[in-house]
Amino acid sequence: MSAITAIYPGTFDPVTNGHTDVVRRAAAIFESLIVAVYEGSQKNVTFNVEDRIEMFREAVAGADNVEVTSFSGLTVNFARSIGAKAIVRGLRITSDYEYESAMALMNRHLVHDIETVCLFSSIENQYVSSSRVKEIAALGGEISSLVPKNVIEPTNAKLAPS
Repeated sequence: MSAITAIYPGTFDPVTNGHTDVVRRAAAIFESLIVAVYEGSQKNVTFNVEDRIEMFREAVAGADNVEVTSFSGLTVNFARSIGAKAIVRGLRITSDYEYESAMALMNRHLVHDIETVCLFSSIENQYVSSSRVKEIAALGGEISSLVPKNVIEPTNAKLAPS
């Protein structure tokens, strides 16, 4: 059997404990997992792509079969270009299912031989999102239980009220 590579794409602005949980679990399933940090986000990002890559790399340091890189363009085209057979997505709440199922169907329409694999978020991460983390930090709240340790200081430095 050949090695199966999967990608875990996202903006990751910033990386959260929910993201690292999905990575840990997906890395146990696939021989190789590429965390693909999207460069061309239409979202108003707080961190540039290099910072997001570095924060994610540090957060998953020690995971031998995980690589963190950037990409642009269609996710399925990036997946195909690196020989990935699966796109990993995390599902938190009901609305995630609706969005992710529509995206999976469109990706399948575009590229037939790449599967979408959804992992349900762990219960402690059901409510965690990068948007919520940024909102809490901007309002002076505590984010240490929501993000990896290496993400706390840069997020607070960018967003916490002075």
